[in-house]
Amino acid sequence: MRYGICQLSIIPMRAEPSDPSELVNQVLYGEHFKVVEQRKKWSRIKLSHDKYEGWIDNKQYIEISEDEYAFAKAQPITLTTDPVQFITTEHKQLLTVVLGAAVENISLLKDTYEGNSFTGKTSKEQLIETAMLYLKSPYLWGGRTPFGIDCSGFTQMVYRLNGYTLKRDASQQATQGEALSFIEESEPGDLAFFDNAEGSITHVGIIMEDNYIIHAHGEVRIDRLDHSGIYNVHKRTHTHKLRVIKKII
Repeated sequence: MRYGICQLSIIPMRAEPSDPSELVNQVLYGEHFKVVEQRKKWSRIKLSHDKYEGWIDNKQYIEISEDEYAFAKAQPITLTTDPVQFITTEHKQLLTVVLGAAVENISLLKDTYEGNSFTGKTSKEQLIETAMLYLKSPYLWGGRTPFGIDCSGFTQMVYRLNGYTLKRDASQQATQGEALSFIEESEPGDLAFFDNAEGSITHVGIIMEDNYIIHAHGEVRIDRLDHSGIYNVHKRTHTHKLRVIKKII
């Protein structure tokens, strides 16, 4: 078994070992993983923090030993908390990193970081404040950053930045937590899931106070939430059909 760690700000993760292949996820600086399959130019990896799998370019990460991987897993997760920050590489170059970059294992990369970071768990109330950091971020299928993010990447990162682990896709996240019967039972920070015409869960957002929801749809935006789903006041129509509300924390 081989192991690796992301040394760049972002590594695109693709569905297949090909540059034109669909972007399904992103690996952020400092995130470590197992290499489950390796080819001449590509590696299929399994991320340590959520077990998500996909293909990344061999040129965009560095290998670490099994002992270093075990060391990395044992460290408390420490993430950058500003939309943009800088890492100083071992060659004294500045590397831009984005909100949620993992810096707990920066010593494995021989880099240094002196910016703001967070380790541990916050209160549930902090989730909405973190979510607002992504407001107006453009929608990007497979994205996990303020410069492009999808609905489940958004919820995953907001929870991750507050010390809680969500799976990567909306359908996977819907298997976590406790289902609530009514919107009235929910609290700010709970998750609302939405399905398509075939009944598959395809969308997720974070519930706010007073029947509002923040979610990634075109951009990270705030809309109304009612028993039918998400109501867009500008379009004067429901854009997503409510399936279930989940209390994760």
